[in-house]
Order: sequence, then structure tokens, then C-alpha cells
Amino acid sequence: MAGAGSGKSLRIVFATIGSFGDLHPYIALALELNRRGHRAMIAGSDVYRDKIQALGIDFHPLGPDFNRVQSVPGLVDQVLHPRTGAETLIRDVMMPNLRESYADLSAAAEGSDLLVSHPLAFAARLVAETQGRRWASTFLAPFTALSVHDPSVMAEIPFLNLLRPLGPPLFRQIYHHVMLRAHDWSAPWHAFRAELGLPPAADDPLFAGQHAPDLALGLFSPLLGAPQPDWPRNSMATGFAFHDDDDQAGLPPDLAAFLADGPPPLVFTLGTTMVRRPGSFFEDSLKAAQRLRRRAVLLVGSKSSLPLGPLSESAISVAYAPFSALFPRAAAIVHQGGVGTTGQAMRAGRPMLVVPFGYDQPDNAARVTRLGIARSLPIGRYTASRAADQLGRLLDQPSYQRRASEIGRKIAAETGTQTACDALVALAEAGQNPDRQSPRLRAAG
Repeated sequence: MAGAGSGKSLRIVFATIGSFGDLHPYIALALELNRRGHRAMIAGSDVYRDKIQALGIDFHPLGPDFNRVQSVPGLVDQVLHPRTGAETLIRDVMMPNLRESYADLSAAAEGSDLLVSHPLAFAARLVAETQGRRWASTFLAPFTALSVHDPSVMAEIPFLNLLRPLGPPLFRQIYHHVMLRAHDWSAPWHAFRAELGLPPAADDPLFAGQHAPDLALGLFSPLLGAPQPDWPRNSMATGFAFHDDDDQAGLPPDLAAFLADGPPPLVFTLGTTMVRRPGSFFEDSLKAAQRLRRRAVLLVGSKSSLPLGPLSESAISVAYAPFSALFPRAAAIVHQGGVGTTGQAMRAGRPMLVVPFGYDQPDNAARVTRLGIARSLPIGRYTASRAADQLGRLLDQPSYQRRASEIGRKIAAETGTQTACDALVALAEAGQNPDRQSPRLRAAG
């Protein structure tokens, strides 16, 4: 079971940083690799240690320490800011902790056959080069590829979607200016690279330099973002790598009883990051559902000011429920547009209203809107009346549900986890056997 090539058990280390949406794809890959007889390790924030080890996956801590980050007054709010959060995250969180991250990942990668990086794992390329180790990169959303042929919407420039018809020449200029503006964000990475004795890098780790030369995996469906001519070389869109907490245990009993007691409800969620700063989202959502005379499920997290449990005969508030069990039972899904939540909603085959905050969320919202399975309402414009209006249009037009069902069937037929693991194993085995060629994977899907 240890692979179709050499048959030798491989040790593969995943380096990831971020929320559950940044962790779950690597859990899916690690579980599949372990099932095949290999040995996977996840290097990530220590807050995930128990969660990862409980699944039988090796774990190694990887800085920055997010407990320490969260203790800095106001820093989390700055990181979650819709327009400037990315700059704060890189300048004030990632780069100041680069040495810590490098030391942690150097230890984790010792003796491994392959190192696999998340886009924010800036130390991974440095570790791979200093240790002479095989390296594969991943990107979790099309946004990260920054293709001029399939332009992304940026939170800092929300009107970019309107400029798509103007084509690649305009977007080459726009991306050039974006990269110039962000160039000094990564200056500490270049300085540390020189300190390690590595040659200067011509590319930027925030952009093209984050992608490994031998294999760059887009861990999402080509329906969300099809491979483009200017994607990284040796890249592919594998399909989503799904993992859901407690998906075997099913729904909480009170939620299961609520769902069984009436028609499919509207489901409102902000994922696991934006739920920390929901503002009036859940109160407005409850009012919107009442205006539409629809039942509602609110996934409010563990620290909500709303009480947990039944809010009325037609609404219930729960801290969390596995998306894979809940979403297929919804009439429509209202969410923040994180790529993990978006993928789960696409697989469920339900129409959605996307309420993007920042980062890749505006781009994901634009993509599912173009697919004909969603409408979008930015968080800054989200009110009870506007949400009710958008949801009314979503539910009253049968084309949304028809298209969402079609997309759901296609997503369900994809084999993202298996496809990604096949490519990772092939690359790792090529490293063990110099006579074997590295995989040359232009695109899949």
C-alpha cells in the first residue's frame, strides 16, 4: 500500500499556517498518505496539536505562536481588516517570526522525503534549499495564482471584477503595481536568505517565489479556477481536499431534531476566523430570515453573544456543525467566502449568498457568482433588508438551484485528495530514485 512506484514508505511533511480552512486540506492529504502506508506529519500552530494527533497524524509545532499573536492588543482586529489585513499579517506577524518558523520547520523536515508548503509558510523554501530537500508547494484558492488570463478580485481593489473584459494587458500593469507596492513586505525574507548563505532570489515569496519549481498543487476544483497559461509551471488543479470535523459523528442532536421538524432552513456561517468578529451579522441574518418567513440555522462559534439553542420555533443557534452534514440540508447557505467553506457549499449543491470580508474571499465570491450558483453582498453592505432582498432573488429564481445541483454533482465526482497525493508521492519517489523523472503536470481537471 505504500505507493505504486518504489513501494517504500515515504515521510512527507506539510507546513501550514492559519485557520481551519488552512489546516483541513492538509489533514485530508495526511490521512490519505497514512492510509497508503506512508508517514505524514503536519507542522503547524501548537493550538492544533491535540486535534492533529487525535487523528493519528504526526505533529510538530511551527511558529508563529498564535496564542502569543492573539495576546497583542488589537492585532487580531488589524489582521482581519478587509483592506489592510494582509499587509499587517505579513509585516507584523509572519516576517518578524521568520527565524522561529525556519528553526521549527528545519527540525520537522529532518529525514523527510518531501516538504509541502502552504502559501504563508515562507520558511519552507529556505528550509528546502538549505537542506537540499524535495519541495512541493500548494495554493488553496485561484486568487493566489494571480493570472492575467483569469484575473482575481482583490479586497484592496474591489472593482477589479468590472475590468475583466479589458483583458491581460491591463491586468499585467495592475499586478505589476501591486507587486511593487508589496515588494518591501518581504524584505526580511530576502535578508534572512542572504544570512543563511543562499544566493539572491529574483522572485518574491509573496508571489511567484512561493511556488515550487517541480510541483505546485492548486487544492481546489478547476470549476472554481481553471488552470491558466501563466500559472506556475508543473502546476495542476487537483480538486478540493475535503476534511470536516466530526463528519462521522454527524450533527448535534438539537440541530438534527430542528432540521427534521420542518423545511430546509437558511444556514448562516462565518467560518472559523471571521466568526471572531461578526459585528451584527448574525442579528441581521436572523431578521432577514424572519422577513422571508424562512427557518434559520446560525453557526455562531463558541464565543457568541447569542445564546446557543433554539431562538424561536423557526431558528436555532449552534456553536458548530460539520458542513458536510449540514449544508446538503439547507435551502441556501450564507457564508464569508473562505475557500474551504465555498468548496463545501459547492459540493452540497446548494445556492449561496457570499458575504466577503477580505483576503481571497471577494475573489471566491466573484467566481461562484459567475458560475451562476451564488449572489454576493460585501460585509460592509450587509443589513437585514439587503440580505433578505438578495436571498429572495436567490431562492425565487430556479436557475440558481439547478446550476448549484449540477455543480454539486461534478464536485462530488472529483478526486482531489487522491489526485494530490498521487502527485506528491510521485515527486517524493523521484527524489529517492534519481533515475526517475519528476512529474511534469501542466494541469488537471
